[in-house]
Amino acid sequence: MDLLPMRLIPGPDQVVSAASNVAHKVLYGGLADLRPMPRTLIDDGTLREVYHYRPSGTVKETGDPVLLVTPLAAPAICYDLRRGCSLVEHFVTGGRPTYLLEYGEVSFKNRNLGMEHWIDEVVPTAVREVSAHAGGRPVHVIGWSLGGIFSLLAAADSPDLPIASLTAVGSPIDVSQVPLVAPLRPLLNWVNGKGPITKGYQLLGGAPKPLVKWAFQLSSFQKLVTKPLALATHIDDAEFLAQIEAVDRFTDNMIAYPGRTFGQLYHRFAKGNQLATGEFDLDERTIRLADIKVPVLVFAGAVDGIAPVNAVKAVVPLLSGSKEVRFEIVPGGHLGMLTGRAARGSTWVVMDEWITQWSTEPEAPGSKEKSAPAATTGASIGTNRTRRHTSSASRALKK
Repeated sequence: MDLLPMRLIPGPDQVVSAASNVAHKVLYGGLADLRPMPRTLIDDGTLREVYHYRPSGTVKETGDPVLLVTPLAAPAICYDLRRGCSLVEHFVTGGRPTYLLEYGEVSFKNRNLGMEHWIDEVVPTAVREVSAHAGGRPVHVIGWSLGGIFSLLAAADSPDLPIASLTAVGSPIDVSQVPLVAPLRPLLNWVNGKGPITKGYQLLGGAPKPLVKWAFQLSSFQKLVTKPLALATHIDDAEFLAQIEAVDRFTDNMIAYPGRTFGQLYHRFAKGNQLATGEFDLDERTIRLADIKVPVLVFAGAVDGIAPVNAVKAVVPLLSGSKEVRFEIVPGGHLGMLTGRAARGSTWVVMDEWITQWSTEPEAPGSKEKSAPAATTGASIGTNRTRRHTSSASRALKK
């Protein structure tokens, strides 16, 4: 009880730090180092861009590659939030071949694309391209949120994919366990698919950016309300302020959902909770999570409002065909568990252990010679000169 008054009366060192932080923000526009890690486009298609992050100059790139799968609507900077708090930076500086799958801008013309586009084409193609680019090695696939769900469904539907292991971070399987959705389910079912939400996304061609941003902020409403106080009480903490800046940038760059995909997610997940059964009907076939054979690592955030622990943990008994299933509860909310300050000593450490455990040969990143390039590519890192790049891809190459 006596700690709060003491905190509200800053000491001389805190005053100096606070003044320095304010001056730095005024002069340079912020405290966070938001420079993206350098990367090269190696493959692209309809709402599919696969990048290879350039190796660190101080560590030799070795071992099986990691593919980071971005969720729909969220910007790919979720994996590269800011320097010093970037999962990409962590892997690259550790010598791990690191790749990213992102989708670019979603527009009205993409409204007819459904989940099958990502499950049948986007994720499988990315896995194969990364494996080939890394010399034929199997791929450690890491998917956050919906990216984890897409990865699980793709692996279940295509058991021939060269996957070494799967990691699902904050991926809600049993939506009935999500507090934000549970109270609304009777209303969603009552309108029987003909309500204003269905008509709205059909008219707009999907879920627009402002709506996606609002929904993400709503999930952290308490933090949003207390943010001014938190900033005031941490004005002397440069790391805290930098993280806030990086998260704000992430939220401001939300991406729209394609209409048909949003409709499938709304009806099959929010209303039907279909995946909680372990089966998912798609294009006149049934995808079963029990068909996943590779080892699976599952993370749940201790204070995640979008994907609470029980909603995520529900996948564990459904993965009956997997070689091994490991479930971990780590500090943080939906984004914090992936790339928050605490993730550096929790989530990332477990990921390193898991990848080492399921690598094709026992090795530590940076300890062995780099594997030879894939014979099919005939070149080192770089894009195919015959490939036509989208404007968004071309802009990304300049980052």
